[in-house]
Amino acid sequence: MGHIIPEITLNDGLKLPVVGLGTYTLRGSEGVQSIVHAIRSGYRLLDSAYNYENEGTVGEAVRRSAVPREELIITSKLPGRYHTYDKAVKAIQESLYRAQLDYYDLYLIHWPNPKQGHYVEAWQALIDAKKWGLIRSIGVSNFLPDHLDRLIEQTGVTPSVNQIELHPFYNQAEQRKYHEAHGIVTESWSPLAHGNEVLQHETLQQIAQRHDKSVSQIILRWHHQLGAVSIPKSASAARQIENLSIFDFALDEEEMKQINGLSRPDGRIRNQDPAVYEEF
Repeated sequence: MGHIIPEITLNDGLKLPVVGLGTYTLRGSEGVQSIVHAIRSGYRLLDSAYNYENEGTVGEAVRRSAVPREELIITSKLPGRYHTYDKAVKAIQESLYRAQLDYYDLYLIHWPNPKQGHYVEAWQALIDAKKWGLIRSIGVSNFLPDHLDRLIEQTGVTPSVNQIELHPFYNQAEQRKYHEAHGIVTESWSPLAHGNEVLQHETLQQIAQRHDKSVSQIILRWHHQLGAVSIPKSASAARQIENLSIFDFALDEEEMKQINGLSRPDGRIRNQDPAVYEEF
């Protein structure tokens, strides 16, 4: 029996489940099996990327699933090496060929790559691909307010989503305020951070004990109450189900404040600052 996940409506009308499955590193037969189980458990949002090299795995899982394609929200992302307009159009088409899909529900520019300075071209390619029916909704990932301002000013089209690094050690309060002011939905990558530091944090463990939940569930509930869509990655069937079981309790104002208080200026996992980081 699958879980029923609440949805949030994007600025273009597409409805996005508030929890999805991150698929980074899920590849091959094992990856297909993990994704099929996730769909069976109730996941409807699947997050992939050109550079994850698993769009084919995601597409195969979709075909093996008993859930109709139109009930799934499938995301992929454009890599930095294809930001010029013509290359971006071909990359979007290649993404679809790899997955053997007719369309993506959500397609994002993976990183702005500001030193290269072609992300407006890439954005125009996404705008056109949406007009052609290849994509239902278009957004970005790791874009700072300055980058977003430039996209909006030069094309008149506001991204529906900005997928950013967001977890208790880096809560992106100012970035989230910008998103809210501009009608952009915040999507959290690495929502549980990496490693055991966050899972073993005393404050989070105390809150988890109070609610009789795991630390992961507390963190994912925190994301939900921030208004962010989270996409935790897990190949484990049990963990996938656990990560969806966050809608039968709520954190109070003090608990939210305690978790927000864990954020720190140097909280990025890999120090990937979008102002300078280049992804190809």
